[in-house]
Amino acid sequence: MNFAGGQRMRLWPSLPLAVLAAGFILFGASGARADFRVCNATQSLVGVGIGYRAKAGWVTEGWWHIEGSTCKTLIEGPLSSRFYYLYAEDAERGGRWDGPINMCVAEKEFKISGVNDCFARGFQRAGFQEYDTGEQASWMVQLTDESATTDGAATVTGQNPQ
Repeated sequence: MNFAGGQRMRLWPSLPLAVLAAGFILFGASGARADFRVCNATQSLVGVGIGYRAKAGWVTEGWWHIEGSTCKTLIEGPLSSRFYYLYAEDAERGGRWDGPINMCVAEKEFKISGVNDCFARGFQRAGFQEYDTGEQASWMVQLTDESATTDGAATVTGQNPQ
């Protein structure tokens, strides 16, 4: 992925599971899933990296390639952390979805332990956006064009990630 320049895009997090969906999980309804998903509401291919705290420390992973108007699961199963961090780039138009939290990434597929000394360890540094999942078992982030909002602020949607 290319980290230079480009326009800034917006990340749209979803609300935690709806009460009905939570009821299905509690009572073991078949088909209920828990995971961290990213949906690409643009028409462009995007590359996505995720960061999280594991037992051994901070980890960043990428790149998931998500075609326009599709979704991809980045973490399967119930979420084990409260906070997750996301960075994405539009592979076709050069825009990016980023934030203030610096973590390490690489040009090609990566799984990196630690978020310090990125350059000294041969990696690049990117700004990730933090998501407080409220310790929900499932979470979804929707990538949209910035022009989709009127005030430039990220909007919480009511989409159920199930």
